Formats: sequence, structure tokens, C-alpha cells
Amino acid sequence: MSGRYEPDSIIGRVVNEIEETAIAVLLGLMTLITFINVVLRYGFNTGLIWGLEATTFLFAWLVVFGVSYAVKVTANLGVDALINLFSPPVRRVLALLAAAICIAYAFLLFKGAWDYWANFANLPKTTGRWFPTGLEEMKRTSYRGWYEVIDIPMPEWLRWIEPLMNEGESYEKIPRFIPYFILPFGMALLLFRFVQAGLRIWRGDQASLIVSHEAEDAVEDVAHMNRGD
Repeated sequence: MSGRYEPDSIIGRVVNEIEETAIAVLLGLMTLITFINVVLRYGFNTGLIWGLEATTFLFAWLVVFGVSYAVKVTANLGVDALINLFSPPVRRVLALLAAAICIAYAFLLFKGAWDYWANFANLPKTTGRWFPTGLEEMKRTSYRGWYEVIDIPMPEWLRWIEPLMNEGESYEKIPRFIPYFILPFGMALLLFRFVQAGLRIWRGDQASLIVSHEAEDAVEDVAHMNRGD
């Protein structure tokens, strides 16, 4: 089994498009901002003050998207020498067990990411140490929507959020809950990808969560072509 990924539902195709488009846009923006900063620095002895912070956030978004993308295309590295000693039914059980563990882990990451982001988004954190048992009671003193980043200026087209998040006060820099949103969103996407992979393993469409033997498959394909098969 090659392990090559194909979207298996409408939701899967939509998420796939969002994921790949976001990765392409993030890479493009990082390249553009870095190029402009280099030109300004060496050509005009100036630069974008917010450029470094912006590329740092974009890179963080790219990494988080890349985590779920690796699950989608089974690009996670792993050693299957021991697993291959077992019969196919046993390997399937082990793969399902690994998927269950990954789903539980991704759920814990999602809970932690939500609780961290909620601190900056004027939203309640979850109760419970491991799994959410409810939502904390919000108080005015617990609102943190006024926290700003260090350098990136607040664009005018985002001023509409000030009455909602900052009691009408103006932001000088963009609020932190905007770049930090990738944390719960990315972990939710990771959870979705692990559930999706687990279902594919259950149906027999995928053998495991680790990287597939695509290099061997490619060599075999070339050999077939040379033999004229």
C-alpha cells in the first residue's frame, strides 16, 4: 500500500484545499516580506520594523499547518522493522492502537491550545485537568483582549474589532489573539487528521500513520516502465 493520500469526503476535500492554500500563501508572504526587507536594508539603509515579528508568526503558522499536513500525507517518520515481524492482522491492531493514542494526544493538545488562546481572546477556558468538564466563569478582570504584539501595527480594516474586544479602546499594534488563533485552529485540524487517518486504517485504506515507502514504490514503478509492463 503506497499510503498516498486522497480526500475521502467533502469535508476532507474542503480542509485539504484550506490547508494547502494556507501553506502556499504563508510561504509566499514570508518570502515577500523577507525580500522587501533585504532590499530596503541593503539598498536604502532602512527596513520594515515589523518584518521580523511578522515572518516569525508566519513561520509558526506554517509549522502548525505542517504538523497536520504531515499526518495527512503520512510523512511522519517511524521505524517499522519490529511491526513488520507481526502478521497483517496484528499490524492492523497496532496501527489502530497508535491512531487511538494519537487522537487522545491531539485532543489534549487542542484543550491546552484553547485554554492558552482563550486567555487573549476574552473567552472562557475549559475546566478539568485532562479533559474539559465545562467552561470557567468569566469575570471582567479576566479579559485579556487588550494584549498586543510588539511591532506589527494595527491595520485600519481591523478597527471594527475594537468595540468587541477592547471596549472601544484603540489598538496601536494588532491584538495577540489574532496570531495566536493558529494554536486552537491548528490543533483542531491535527485532531481531525488523526481521526481521518484512524478511519482510513479501520477501513483498510491505509496501513499505518508513519511515512509510506514511496521511494521504493517509485523505484518499482520505474522498473516496470523499463520492462515495458
